[in-house]
Amino acid sequence: MCHAGTVDDVTWGALTLTLTAIGGFYTWWAYKTRGMTPAIRGLAITLLPAAAWLTGTLRLFTEIADAVTDWAVHLVFSPKVWLGVILAVLSVVLFVVSGKLRDRGVGGGNPRRTSADTPKKPESRALPQAKQAPGALADDGIDDEIAEILKRRGIS
Repeated sequence: MCHAGTVDDVTWGALTLTLTAIGGFYTWWAYKTRGMTPAIRGLAITLLPAAAWLTGTLRLFTEIADAVTDWAVHLVFSPKVWLGVILAVLSVVLFVVSGKLRDRGVGGGNPRRTSADTPKKPESRALPQAKQAPGALADDGIDDEIAEILKRRGIS
């Protein structure tokens, strides 16, 4: 494995120059074959390695990649890690099974109440009473027919 802490500044500069040159070649190719918009995007990507090197985050990115690679290698080749994965999966399965058993009332647990178990209250579907006393409607430009429909619905 390459550890980012053992690489000197000249090597970081060479890596940055190489990545920028590859990006510059892609930008030129994108401009010639695909047009201005892909070339501008290529230029934006081309500038990222230089920006990362100048801000010191290029070393950070390689350290993160190194840590993720070490973790993945240990995940694949370590029997201890696989035992941990198997125990985690077994734990999830046991949680699911215990929930299903509880819902069925098996095993002494109190079954969880669902909305189907609770008695429903009858809902009142009556419309609110009209606030205006019944009588002649004021002439405010609404047809008498529409006013009658509104009156039946309790809207005044």
